[in-house]
Amino acid sequence: MALIAGVPLLLTALILWAGGWLETSRLTSDKLVAALEKSGGYHPGYRRNHAIGVCIIGDFSANGNASSLSRAALFAPGVTPVVGRFAIAGGNPNAPDYAVPACSMALAFYQKNGEQWRTGMNAMPFFPVQSVQGFYDLQTATLPDAKTGKPDPAKMQAFVRQHPEIKPFFAWAKQYMPASSWTRDRFNSLNAFDFIDSQGHPHLVRWSMVPHADYQPMDEKEKEHTDFLQRDLQQRLAQGPQKWDLIITVAGVGDKSNDATIDWPADRQKINAGTLTITKMTPQQQGACNDINYDPLILPDGITASDDPLLNARSSAYAKSYNARTHEQAGAP
Repeated sequence: MALIAGVPLLLTALILWAGGWLETSRLTSDKLVAALEKSGGYHPGYRRNHAIGVCIIGDFSANGNASSLSRAALFAPGVTPVVGRFAIAGGNPNAPDYAVPACSMALAFYQKNGEQWRTGMNAMPFFPVQSVQGFYDLQTATLPDAKTGKPDPAKMQAFVRQHPEIKPFFAWAKQYMPASSWTRDRFNSLNAFDFIDSQGHPHLVRWSMVPHADYQPMDEKEKEHTDFLQRDLQQRLAQGPQKWDLIITVAGVGDKSNDATIDWPADRQKINAGTLTITKMTPQQQGACNDINYDPLILPDGITASDDPLLNARSSAYAKSYNARTHEQAGAP
């Protein structure tokens, strides 16, 4: 009887441990979100990262080329509705569009069978760090010093010594020129996933949304308006639909599945899976994308997560952020 009575206590303890409540030193989604709030400030009702954004509506026209890699229904020839979001990295919804160079595209594909594919992509070729701890350490190392209002150089130097994998990202960021329009940017999955074909065989892949519009760097003229990216998108959509091709990159021998800091070689096999067409945009607050959590682990049959540790962390932190902001938007105490 004592053993039976102890089972609920054991299960409760395991749940508390999994949530990080019994181990204060354990890195949890609460700590990740708290670090983001310290970095971008506390803004109730907004996402804790990529707070600035707009909703986009359109569809994906598959050409069938990716069906050999994945049995997911959306890759068969046909059209799939899409609800997405363009955003700027950072947690301050009042920051100008040019404050942070990194932009993102998040998409939710709605298959006819009721399954969804949700993906969040960024306009960078690879991720700064390879671990969840590294991402947390980066947030804390870049917090402004109370006296200077800028990050402490000593803390940044210590961070780089502890996470040397960030050096290529710093080199890329130093020479990168942000695009003058969301429609001119390429958005990359960064993390690797497995596509599962009709025979059950996995294929390690990454993907990118490659714009039909040519790249053009941002200039000082764009900075005359703090919301120039939103203005630009609205003007372009008034002239007609905006398009990107979904390009699947297939891993080669030796390509790692669990390290998003490494850009796979340019000679890897690439497959054009179809075209994303955006026809409409709306404000994000109360818009079509407002209540969507773009959790990268919401996947249809035919796509599975790789062993990249960042994926579970993203999923957990997104859920924490989603619960917080929707609670705040509802005006709940």
